[in-house]
Amino acid sequence: MPFARQAGGRDASGADAGDAFGDDVYLESGATLRRPVDPFPGTSNLPAPARLTVGIVSAGRVGTAMGEALEKAGHVVGAVVARSTASRRRVAERLPDSEILGLGSVVARSELLLLSVPDTELPGVIDEIADSGALRPGTIVAHTAGAHGVGILAPLTARGALGLALHPAMTFVGTAEDTARLTNACFAVTAEDAVGEAIASSLVLEMGGEPVRIAESDRTLYHAALAHGANHLIALVSDAVAALNAAIDHSGRDAATVDGHGARLAERILAPLVKASLNNVLELGPAALTGPVARGDSAAVRRHLEALRAIRGGDGEHGIAESYRTMARRAAETTDAPRALLDLLEGRSA
Repeated sequence: MPFARQAGGRDASGADAGDAFGDDVYLESGATLRRPVDPFPGTSNLPAPARLTVGIVSAGRVGTAMGEALEKAGHVVGAVVARSTASRRRVAERLPDSEILGLGSVVARSELLLLSVPDTELPGVIDEIADSGALRPGTIVAHTAGAHGVGILAPLTARGALGLALHPAMTFVGTAEDTARLTNACFAVTAEDAVGEAIASSLVLEMGGEPVRIAESDRTLYHAALAHGANHLIALVSDAVAALNAAIDHSGRDAATVDGHGARLAERILAPLVKASLNNVLELGPAALTGPVARGDSAAVRRHLEALRAIRGGDGEHGIAESYRTMARRAAETTDAPRALLDLLEGRSA
C-alpha cells in the first residue's frame, strides 16, 4: 500500500467533471465526536500502516462517516465530490480539510477511492470513472453497496485498480453519531483474492469495525437478510404504533395517563418491550418467542386479527392484520403449534 500524498491542490490535468452526484437532504447536526484519550500517546505494538490519500464519491451519510473514520485512523481525505447543499455542509462540518472537486479531479489524486453512492447509481458512476481516463493503475477502489461484490468494479479493475466491496451493516442518519456507530459495526468484505481481503480487512479494522468475509455469489442474500431484519423491522414497529395509537385514541388520549401526557404515548409503551424482545432474540434465537403464538392460543390470535381489521389501514390484502397473520405464521414455525392455530393462520378456518 502506498504512502499518502499531501492533500490539497489540483491535479496536473486540471480535470474537473461537473456531473452532479445528488443525495437527499438528511438530518444535519453540528454535534462533534470526542476523540478517545490515548493513555500512552505515541506507543503501539503494531506496525504503522501506510497512510493513504482518500477520495470520496460522494459525501452522503455513509461516505462522510467512513471518511471521517479513515481520517481518525490517520489517512487524509484529500478531495470529495459533494454537489448538494446537504453534502457540502457535511464536508464543511466533518471533513473541513477536504477539497470539494469534480469527479475527475477526485479520482486523479486518490490512492483510495471510496464510492458511496446509491446502489442504482453505482454502475453509472463506475462507467464515468472508467471513461474519464483519470484513474491511475494501483488505485484502491472500494464501494459501499451491500448488494454488490467486486464484479461490478470490473471496468475499473480492468484498468489496473484494486477493487474492494466494503459494506457497513449499520443504519446512518447523517450526523457525527454515524462515525461512532462504525466502531460497533461489522463490514461485509469481498475481494478478488487474499491480498485484497487483507487490505480490506485492515481498512475496516482501522475504522474500528469488524470485517466479515462474504462471497461474491452471496452478496444479494446478505443484503436481503439485512433489509429483512432492519428495514422491515421499521414497517413492523410502525404498524404496531398505528394499532396502539388507535387503541389509545378510542380510550381517550388525554385520560390515558395520570398526568394527561399523551404525546408519543404509543412509542413510549412499545420502546422497552421492543428493545427487550430484540435483545432476547439476538441472545436466545427463536426460543425468545412469547405471546399467544408461543402458547398456541388460537382464540387470542383470532381476536387480534378481528381487532386489527377494524382499524384504519388494518383490513385488506396488504393491511396490518394480514401482516400480523403472515408474521404469526412464520413465528408458529418455531413452535409446536396446534392444528387449530395453523388452520387459522393459513386461512383454512373462518
